[in-house]
Amino acid sequence: MKPRSRTFWLAGAAAALVVSQLGLAYATPRSHTVLLLGLFGLALGGYALLLRLRLPWRPGLLLALLLRLLWLPALPALSDDYHRFRWDGILVAAGQNPFQHRPEEYTAGGGQLAGPVALTAALYQRLNSPRYYSVYPPVCQALFGAAAWLLPGSERGQVVLLRLVLLLAEAATALLLARLLRRFRRPAEQALLYLLHPMVVAELVGNLHFEALVITGMLTTIWLLARGRWAWAAAALSLPVATKLTPLLATPLLLRRLGWARTVAFGGLLAVILVAVFAPFASAELLRNIGRSLDLYFHSFEFNASVYYALRALRAWQLGYNDIARLGTVLAACSVVGILVLAALEKRPSLATLPRAALLVFTLYYLLATTVHPWYLAPLVALSCFTGWCYPATWASLAALSYATYHTPAYHENLWLVAAEYAGVAVAAYFDWHRRPHGSSAEESHAA
Repeated sequence: MKPRSRTFWLAGAAAALVVSQLGLAYATPRSHTVLLLGLFGLALGGYALLLRLRLPWRPGLLLALLLRLLWLPALPALSDDYHRFRWDGILVAAGQNPFQHRPEEYTAGGGQLAGPVALTAALYQRLNSPRYYSVYPPVCQALFGAAAWLLPGSERGQVVLLRLVLLLAEAATALLLARLLRRFRRPAEQALLYLLHPMVVAELVGNLHFEALVITGMLTTIWLLARGRWAWAAAALSLPVATKLTPLLATPLLLRRLGWARTVAFGGLLAVILVAVFAPFASAELLRNIGRSLDLYFHSFEFNASVYYALRALRAWQLGYNDIARLGTVLAACSVVGILVLAALEKRPSLATLPRAALLVFTLYYLLATTVHPWYLAPLVALSCFTGWCYPATWASLAALSYATYHTPAYHENLWLVAAEYAGVAVAAYFDWHRRPHGSSAEESHAA
């Protein structure tokens, strides 16, 4: 392609990303399915073209920053979770424990709320889960509390403040991806697979999902391990674990990389730090209420699943009812067993191959999960930058189809769209498997 023609197509693809993100941020309620999917389609077309034309690193980095800044003054458009962030933040700022009571327990007669004065009936009415205990770990709660304390009564101000934190996390992620890719003998441009992904931009910074902190913490852990600083790596891993518990799933991968003694010391130090982080929220009800939240996640919630939906249909045909209580337990157990087997059978494990192994761990977990929201897949896209595999980016892209669920207030899932999503993921995984990226041997030979 001639240079002038290439520049034209690069500019057009970048413009498609900018226009689509603006539309998603300011003109697309999530119930407007056709418009929403059309904008995501436009964005994904531009994204694919930029990757195919090999957008250089520096222009790509600037474009990634611009796409995130476009969302800065907007209220989240595709998620209403931020109302719970504000609710929990008010409690934390008032010195109360957000894990102790469900929001409905603060309701009183006459439309009044028995709690901090900033808890209003208007805010309560906007919560999507008033009957559930908070599921957000201490790092999230600290950020919610800081936002409520610094900008009390300002919904938009708190959103912008939290978004700035996520912007900083994404900036750190960009730096870590570039350095780790170069350390593992891969071009830094591969980081654009994550940094420019439309779903990643819209869901993390755009709609305030804290997988951004999870990714930063996991990459920091890998960077420190690669430099031989395992104690600092344990401290770094406490950040993503105290933001969302799922990074614990990858810890069995450390045993054959660090050895028994260091792995035990690593785990012990991580446990001590996590106890200290959770300590401010400690109460007699803490473990019980967290257990109730986990029980709901595995035994009640279901959204955009794959293997679980197939088994649910089979069990419903056999039993005549939804057997999620049993299936959730069985699939969670299968995840644990599968992760341990993967860790035990991994060939030539090294720190350079840790991102690839972690990607497989999280892939297994979400394939067997009962709930897979689009933003859950962002860590998979980040880890895929080290592998050359396209199925994680494909999965995160096709997960946009799950927004058709919100087309009506009844939140009815279209299982044909779910099937189309996972069929696309299967096709991408098939091509990944047969392409066999040439970087594997390089990774294995360059263990840090």
